Amino acid sequence: MRTLKVAVIIMGVMLVVGFAALIVVIAQRLSHPPAAPAAIAAATGVSPGRVQPFTAAPVDLPPGSRIETIGMSVDRLVLAVALADGTRQIIILDAADGHRIGLIPLRPRPSPETVLTP
Repeated sequence: MRTLKVAVIIMGVMLVVGFAALIVVIAQRLSHPPAAPAAIAAATGVSPGRVQPFTAAPVDLPPGSRIETIGMSVDRLVLAVALADGTRQIIILDAADGHRIGLIPLRPRPSPETVLTP
């Protein structure tokens, strides 16, 4: 019985301390506003007043196809596309202007049973 009382007291103290920590974090976030646009411009090197509108060439997809996933690197945009006939392909685009850099058709490897050996 004594162990149970000690456990309840310890858990009560933990609840009070956790709640106090939560209030401190909320108060700190409210008292420190997010970074100003000037700070963001200094960190990224792009001035908010001089941002150019993004214009890129449209990406033509075959009829009936759909984009499954999109990946991005510093200067490349990669689209995994499922075509209407069930095949898939990967389209690689230049992130700066949207032009197509490459196309990788994905084909299933034939199963070992269908491969004929001499």
